[in-house]
Amino acid sequence: MRKNTEFETQPQRPTGRRAGSGLAEDTLRGGLRVLQTAAVLTRTGAGWLFGRRPPLPVMLRETFESLGTTYIKLGQFIASSPSLFPDAYVEEFQQCLDRTPALPFRFIRETIESELEQPLEKAYAWVDTRPLASASIAQVHAARLHTGEEVVIKVQKPGVRNVLLTDFNFLYFAARVVEMLTPGLSRSAVSGVIEELQYSMLEECDFRQEARNLDQFNEFLQATNNTRAVAPRPYHELSTGRVLTMERFHGVPLTDLDVLRRHVADPTDTLIAALNTWFSSLMLCDFFHADVHAGNLMLLTDGRIGFIDFGIVGRMRKETWEGMSQFLDGIGRGDHRAVAEAMAIVGMTREAVDVDALARDIERFQDKLANLDPGRLLQGGRQDREVNRLLLDIIRIGEQHGIRFPREFALLLKQFLYFDRYVQALAPELDMFADTRVDLFAPIDQLH
Repeated sequence: MRKNTEFETQPQRPTGRRAGSGLAEDTLRGGLRVLQTAAVLTRTGAGWLFGRRPPLPVMLRETFESLGTTYIKLGQFIASSPSLFPDAYVEEFQQCLDRTPALPFRFIRETIESELEQPLEKAYAWVDTRPLASASIAQVHAARLHTGEEVVIKVQKPGVRNVLLTDFNFLYFAARVVEMLTPGLSRSAVSGVIEELQYSMLEECDFRQEARNLDQFNEFLQATNNTRAVAPRPYHELSTGRVLTMERFHGVPLTDLDVLRRHVADPTDTLIAALNTWFSSLMLCDFFHADVHAGNLMLLTDGRIGFIDFGIVGRMRKETWEGMSQFLDGIGRGDHRAVAEAMAIVGMTREAVDVDALARDIERFQDKLANLDPGRLLQGGRQDREVNRLLLDIIRIGEQHGIRFPREFALLLKQFLYFDRYVQALAPELDMFADTRVDLFAPIDQLH
């Protein structure tokens, strides 16, 4: 697919500071961050000594939220990685929210003007000083260009990258110490996870990469003649590594049932369009959207499905998706042995897997799944917890038979379970495995 080479190779814009002063300021901020981390850990330890002793997963989650950006993201990593962490921690960290108090607008203005190297009023005709959203890494504001287009501006909060680097250096050092002091623990078991998470989070901090993701996803839609879905168009001339200006979408989340039923004659058709778009992206795009929860899929006012927030994406190897295809196909046909064989293919194991025994356990799991009340899957804070519980059951069944799944499998399966929840809530009569309108596996046939 075509890439915007000029944008891709654009150097980091200067901030107007001299190199020496910038280095000194970063060093000072790093030192302050270490002191802040020590203060939070000391407070937690003191609370434990004086009798406040909640369960360890609860105490750890509360501590992570107090420590902010890096640790909140680490908590979300734990919540989405049941193959790596104990169930109690995975369940507890489902509550680790990525919402933070909004920064005063003067900080947002300073960042925009420094990054774009021009006054705010010259770049935009109007900017709403009230944020649309505020998360640990960035804050989002509505705006309008001088040409009249409505946009949103995603602005990275000051010092985020420095905090991430400082925190990960500390975490990596601690992980290596643990590995050296723990007999039998792989030298890369913990530090390898830390390195992977650092890479993905620093990539998420580079808004130029997110802009490229938006471009590539829209190019994928154009190449596949998909007119039912769209991603926001980035404005590269008003985007840098810390500021992303993109087209503003108007619509409602796919889980806003009352609005959908008032404005969509056939919710099933909308769901099928979203499903076909996402499944085809697994093989026909360079990546797939790895966070299709309710807030990131919208029904737009013109009837298209809007895929938003491409800060977190996944990349799928052909072999993994082929195994996953067999897994989903087996579930759809009720063929428990086929499901077991697919799990043995996708999972990493050095042991011989008793496929018949695994198939029997999967059959019991499917009976349990069939007894769930679909109508309760969209209720408030139960969303992520319910999805993750199903994921945990599948992962646990595999591990009982000596299978350990790669994280990409768990990440992919979680997105699938999100879609399954949409189907059960909006169009429970739809069988996404058997309905010929849903193209789960066609992309593999198109590869050469």
